[in-house]
Amino acid sequence: MAMHLLLRLEGPLMAFGGETIDNLGVIRDFPAQSMVTGLIANALGWRREDSTEHDRLQARLLFGARLDRAGSRLTDFQTAELHKDDKGWTTIGAPEGRAGGEGTYKGQHLRYRDYHADAVALIALRLDPAEESPTLEDVAAALHRPARPLFLGRKSCLPAVPLFAGWCEAPDLLGALQSAAPVTANTRPRVLWPAGEGELSGSRQIDVCDERNWTSGVHGGWRPVCEGVLSRETGA
Repeated sequence: MAMHLLLRLEGPLMAFGGETIDNLGVIRDFPAQSMVTGLIANALGWRREDSTEHDRLQARLLFGARLDRAGSRLTDFQTAELHKDDKGWTTIGAPEGRAGGEGTYKGQHLRYRDYHADAVALIALRLDPAEESPTLEDVAAALHRPARPLFLGRKSCLPAVPLFAGWCEAPDLLGALQSAAPVTANTRPRVLWPAGEGELSGSRQIDVCDERNWTSGVHGGWRPVCEGVLSRETGA
């Protein structure tokens, strides 16, 4: 049996980001490995340039997710007109202007961003090796008293409840997702967990590209995960 840390992701809007194409900010059904890594790192107070620490945390992170309430999807149309001398704050903590030549300032900056509305997800996670710093206890303490404000995918997506949702002892991640107390009345929630971390009848195995190279800032690599539906009536 292994100890797993539980996180509850809930807010008016959340964004489990997928592959951005041009000005289209799409989302996935489940949180990505890079998102959970960044969420924990932000709580610990790490900076974006701490790439070695991010990469190591991501390599140690094992997590599964349960969609207790799928919510609905909405698309936000965003527009801004930036002039030559206009600057805005970025995630690197410094103001930045619009890139490109003179022609880029003659039109508006347009983009579309997808969001999960009124959704609830439960995450079960552990770190391997468990004794390496930061430990699960360090992560739990950081979630209780985060070094900076936390957000769920995008800076505009603030959590509606505390992220720390307790502990769960289980043989694997799927077992933790099965035994963790339900957040909503959904009796057949969808679940996603790493391959080799439990078996569920009727599930399928797929490959996802959701890891980030924190030095280059580029996503790459594939990892096998399993996706299925829990049945709380039968415990299947």
